[in-house]
Amino acid sequence: MVAGIHRIKVVNDVSDLVPILRAVDSSVKLKLVQRLGESWLTLDDVVQEFGEEGEKALAFFEKLRLIDTRWVAREGRRQPDKSYHFYYSTINIATTSPLAEISEVLAIAMMPPKEYARLEERVFKAVGEDGRFFSDVAEDLEMSPTRLKGIVKRSEKLEYRGHRIERFQGDGAA
Repeated sequence: MVAGIHRIKVVNDVSDLVPILRAVDSSVKLKLVQRLGESWLTLDDVVQEFGEEGEKALAFFEKLRLIDTRWVAREGRRQPDKSYHFYYSTINIATTSPLAEISEVLAIAMMPPKEYARLEERVFKAVGEDGRFFSDVAEDLEMSPTRLKGIVKRSEKLEYRGHRIERFQGDGAA
């Protein structure tokens, strides 16, 4: 971890466990989190060391706001490169939840990819091009707020913007 910087991610909503668990759900993601905790890496560094799966993981971490970015000048390059570093050095989990909610959150976090993709697609379609208010989507899809939060927080295609759910527009998206 970079000397002098100590940031704590506080998890006080049970649904915030989903992205934390999903950030290390494969060996590539785990190794990438560890490397990003040790040093700043550019996209080229990540692709070279972790391949396409590392590039997708990096985009997912950025969507979850788990990584910090800065521009670095490299020798022999005309323009600086964007580099990435894991934003938090500590995670503090301080939440109490009814058994039904924690069970639902853990089920979403650990759900097999194909089953999760079907749920994610339902929400993606319900949100539409312009996004929708969270409560309207939950009501239309007859989902508990906890379930919907878990789905959105696991998603690489959806994100929260205030009280709305929108389709994720990553860097360079129009």
